[in-house]
Amino acid sequence: MRTTRSMLAGIDCVISEPEFADATTSTIICLHGIGGDDASFAPQSELLSDQYRVVVWNMPGYRDSDRLEQLSFQTLANSLAKLLDTLDCESVHIIGQSIGGMIAQEMFHRYPDKVKSLILVATTSAFGGRDDSFKNAFLEARLSPLESGMTMRQVAESAMPSIVGSKTEQYLITSAINSMSALGANVYRQVLACLVTFDRREEWALINCPLCLVAGSEDTNSPAATMKKMAEKLPHAEYHEIEGAGHLINLEQGKAFNSIVKSFLHGIN
Repeated sequence: MRTTRSMLAGIDCVISEPEFADATTSTIICLHGIGGDDASFAPQSELLSDQYRVVVWNMPGYRDSDRLEQLSFQTLANSLAKLLDTLDCESVHIIGQSIGGMIAQEMFHRYPDKVKSLILVATTSAFGGRDDSFKNAFLEARLSPLESGMTMRQVAESAMPSIVGSKTEQYLITSAINSMSALGANVYRQVLACLVTFDRREEWALINCPLCLVAGSEDTNSPAATMKKMAEKLPHAEYHEIEGAGHLINLEQGKAFNSIVKSFLHGIN
């Protein structure tokens, strides 16, 4: 395996691939959540790159990636499409966790030819309910710590232990805290404002590529029951629930998650 960090199309990304990767090696793009970065997919970079080229982006505004003036799901999908063009990828498998899963869906709806399959992790087809009450309460709860003077590290230290599952080892929680701590407060505000606009509920049934949904039994942000209902609406969708996992499933239980991914992709390739 070889791993490199590159700046491509304004995106800071980590690329891990087999030592003798060539044009026939399939590419997996990994899209992290709001509090994440490329370290959020460390188990995938390490354990899937024996067979696949694994590209983990840092979302625009994260780490060294260029920041977008206008942040929306459309501009995020456009940034991802430019990255794929720079990588010379015709179509890719996409793993998206939380908001990354929403970006993955947006990518399918805007650039279907670039999406070979979707693996959606701890995410939904629309944010919140059909009115603004939940969105407003969500934003107030997430932003009030910053408004009261807390730093991003303090926010991360407060939030992370409550969103992971009971089986998560402490070093993984520490890694997640470090990732979120590196995020600028203004970018955090910008991404939260983008998150609450996501609504592809009506287009969910249009997803016709191979699809795998992975939920954590202890995830309260994107509950397993919600993801199971999403899967039931699409006959071709696979659904998996990992016992004891919270919202950061692919980081918390990397081996179990990677086993699901390898089995799913083996049925496609």
